[in-house]
Amino acid sequence: MKRVFAAAAVVVLLWWSGSGVGVTVSAFRDLGNTFRFIAGNWFPADAADWRIAVKAMLDTLEIAVFSTLAALLLAVPGSLFAARNWAPARWMYDATRGLFNVARSIPELVLALVFIPTLGLGPMPAVMALIIHNVGVFGKLLSETIEATDEGPQDAVKAVGGTRLHVALYGIFPQMAPLVLSHYFYRLEVAIRTSLILGIVGAGGIGQMLFNDFKMFAYEKVTFEVLLIMVMVAAVDYLGALIRRRVK
Repeated sequence: MKRVFAAAAVVVLLWWSGSGVGVTVSAFRDLGNTFRFIAGNWFPADAADWRIAVKAMLDTLEIAVFSTLAALLLAVPGSLFAARNWAPARWMYDATRGLFNVARSIPELVLALVFIPTLGLGPMPAVMALIIHNVGVFGKLLSETIEATDEGPQDAVKAVGGTRLHVALYGIFPQMAPLVLSHYFYRLEVAIRTSLILGIVGAGGIGQMLFNDFKMFAYEKVTFEVLLIMVMVAAVDYLGALIRRRVK
């Protein structure tokens, strides 16, 4: 009976949400026009500006790597105070969780627009936006990882006279390492895609090239840029998997 109820709930939710945004069977049939448009206008890929595109891709990667690494380093100490089983006091737990929630709730695009008037156009507004948002994301993920850690190694460190710092360094962080790496490389992929969107507001990188070429209807150049993005994301995913295997 529960399965029937769950299935019915899914159907009702699909119908309610789909009707609200105007999803119809005819709309899906019109997708064929999209495929024909892509086939007729996006190929062959135009790699004439490949040097500029590769440089822009590296700029995007640099924005994503720096912002996520900085956010991770900032979030690690805060995540200890946002973990219910490790925070020294309840008020500290609530305050830190609240700060992480605020940082995570503001979209990166909004943050970038806030920083543009003071930092100007370029990568810096994107970097600051990504750092702030990812501090909130990492803080939540890492604090929940700390709450799920095995207490055995922590008790062992305490038994030999270890301080709270020793417990964190030798009883908690070693258990977290594989999950932290997994979270980091996932967020790095997300940051790369977000950097593309932030390129629309002048953050630079390959996202800005995409936006400019779309406005110029240079779809064949867009194809090449999309292929570069796919290669970059695949390389990051492969590197992350390789590092995680070595850490385990």
